[in-house]
Amino acid sequence: MRPEVRVFTADGPLPDWDASAEEIERRTLQLHAIPRPVTEEEAQALAACFGPDDCYGVAWTLLHTIETGPNPVLTTEPAPAANEWHHRLWLRAVVGGLLSE
Repeated sequence: MRPEVRVFTADGPLPDWDASAEEIERRTLQLHAIPRPVTEEEAQALAACFGPDDCYGVAWTLLHTIETGPNPVLTTEPAPAANEWHHRLWLRAVVGGLLSE
């Protein structure tokens, strides 16, 4: 795994809307530093970094970064209580024809 991905994943899930502007900016810069496309291992690690909300749009950037890697990242449908971003990844893979429901 490349250092940029290790740095991002070491900080864990994205913060929520209550985070400081500095924290959100720091995580955004970390995410933008990750070279694309990501590897399968990196995509799997990044998929664990979604937070409780969209983090002012940063979660969308994370989703798009994950999708630059070998798809699909999720090969089984997430449980109903799973993070909403895992459901998005799954649905986008189904709609994109990469998986069948």
